[in-house]
Amino acid sequence: MKEMRLHYPLPLMRRIMNVSASGYYAWIDRPPSKWSLQEARLELEIKAMDKRTRYTYGAERLQRELVKQGVQVGICRIKRIKKKLGIRCKQKRKFKATTDSTHSLPIVKNILGQKFTVTA
Repeated sequence: MKEMRLHYPLPLMRRIMNVSASGYYAWIDRPPSKWSLQEARLELEIKAMDKRTRYTYGAERLQRELVKQGVQVGICRIKRIKKKLGIRCKQKRKFKATTDSTHSLPIVKNILGQKFTVTA
């Protein structure tokens, strides 16, 4: 309602959402809850840690690191916050061989006269 207040009249929004005037103003004047403050702090910590680890840590590793720092938080909460922030881990790419040594193309002569011997 706070964001839409500039676009729509307040009485109309209150009537549509079935909210009383006193309830709306009590909500506006209410200080942020302990949980929402903790959530905002966790968001900042997760963003900073993800940047520091170059987006390679998943929720489990992030949780272990946060516990080491003294922050008790569950894995599901970290997953939810990462999803909300749009943070994803970088996936390790599968190795793909790009050399095809079983081709039928002609092999170039050794014009430099290099001698390749295996030492093993």
